[in-house]
Amino acid sequence: MALLTEETAAKLKRYQLQARMIVEGFLVGLHKSPYHGFSVEFADHREYNSGDPVKNIDWKIVAKTDRYYVKRFEEETNLRCYIILDHSRSMFYASGKSSKIDYACRLAAALSWLMIGQKDAAGLITFNETITSMLPPKAYRGYLAQIFRVLAELEPKDSTRFLENLHKAAQSIRKRSLIILISDLLEDPEKIIDGLRHFRSQHHEVLVFHIADLQEDNFDFRRETEFVDSETGEKITVNPWQIRKEYLENYSEHIQKLKSGCHQYQIEYNAVSTATPLEDLLLKYLLVRKKG
Repeated sequence: MALLTEETAAKLKRYQLQARMIVEGFLVGLHKSPYHGFSVEFADHREYNSGDPVKNIDWKIVAKTDRYYVKRFEEETNLRCYIILDHSRSMFYASGKSSKIDYACRLAAALSWLMIGQKDAAGLITFNETITSMLPPKAYRGYLAQIFRVLAELEPKDSTRFLENLHKAAQSIRKRSLIILISDLLEDPEKIIDGLRHFRSQHHEVLVFHIADLQEDNFDFRRETEFVDSETGEKITVNPWQIRKEYLENYSEHIQKLKSGCHQYQIEYNAVSTATPLEDLLLKYLLVRKKG
């Protein structure tokens, strides 16, 4: 196994610290999970308490330590959640200090921290051209290190097979879960909705966080600019004011198709700008979930 680079270690530490700061305190406790008892997979150990079933005592631990511990299972958790994160090259765009992928990773880290901290089981699926990692949901705190490690090591890929990867992910998830997609959704809306519909057909609950850079929302470029297609590498140099109206019309139409498709299949759609403080985004999300 390769050792962590200094850059990866710095990202890892930052995600851990920020996730903890964002979630702990006033955010913890707002979220209520709608599901209960999905699996009987082993999660971790805890000390034996009077009244615990004797059958759950781990006698191997007793033999080694002369102390009584019982096995905890993921049936004790409230929710199984898969966070599905797009790391295609377009996600690495940034007009300011923070790129879309950095924002998305911090969001994924905070959600993972929140859910595992509340005994929910969190997992992570990442993709670009292919599915690049698939961590099944688990509910113990030590699992966060694996999730954060994957987030810290994400790299861009020129192309993405959005629909194909969503179908593969849906086929791999057998038990009813909460699916959270984090992406800039720069794909044909019909393909995106088709992929998400696959999850709904299996009775999963689906949430979408549509990540956009401020310039993607406003197209407020002031001077002649070279635009590069993140997948094909094709370049074009234009005066932004000449195409701004047409761009905003097409962009608005794209978002409307996504919203309509999500509404049709009862998928929660959240448009997110990287300019929005992550704490504000999560608080809004948690309050909505609590009301639901």
